[in-house]
Amino acid sequence: MAKRRGQVLDGVVLLDKPEGLSSNHALQRVRRTLDAAKAGHTGTLDPFATGLLVCCMGKATKIAGAMLNADKGYVATLCFGEETDSGDLTGNVVAQAPADFAGVDEAALRDVLSRFVGTIEQIPPMYSALKRDGKPLYEYARAGIELERPPRQVTIYRIELLACDGMSARIDVACSKGTYIRTLAQDIGRALGCYGHLSALRRTQVGPFSLTRAVALEALQAMPDPKQALLPMNELPAGLAPVIH
Repeated sequence: MAKRRGQVLDGVVLLDKPEGLSSNHALQRVRRTLDAAKAGHTGTLDPFATGLLVCCMGKATKIAGAMLNADKGYVATLCFGEETDSGDLTGNVVAQAPADFAGVDEAALRDVLSRFVGTIEQIPPMYSALKRDGKPLYEYARAGIELERPPRQVTIYRIELLACDGMSARIDVACSKGTYIRTLAQDIGRALGCYGHLSALRRTQVGPFSLTRAVALEALQAMPDPKQALLPMNELPAGLAPVIH
């Protein structure tokens, strides 16, 4: 019988994912750093995004399903004046504000933001992992095919304006599962009449877990004993620890 790779470790590592890594690459680096045999995460962040990635080791992978349904928190930076096909800075510009666009008025922005609080409908982006006929939408998008997507209901619990300089704004968002912040940025830009896209994203909350307790990947890799960063099963928030038979 082949020897199992890695140690049997059970618990959660709250990782502050760096920019430029896919969620799976970040997870695998955590797994290798801890020398854990089994690992999974509770919800993908785009490579350009940073922030909280809940990395589950061993028996803690059983919470992954429940965590996919958890509410999320983000700090998002919106760039006004251009809309992209992906809804974020990685896409191609498909619409632009008039040449004389001089930025958005803060009062107008606050008014528009207030309209997005509550239960709203979003049309999921083509550049997403949602599947149609067994194939993710982003594969169709890369082939230049746009499919009709039915709108989905999501809930925005809070949007707080943190900063605005007219050409960009930073917002703090608390939302339900399934919310696309890229789509929110795009819809805000359209409501303002100037177009917009997401230029930066940082996840701050996943259910009961907060970024304030997260460890950066470099710091984790530099620890004499990286297992110190592991939140053991008996310290998981109430109601999350799976029943282990």
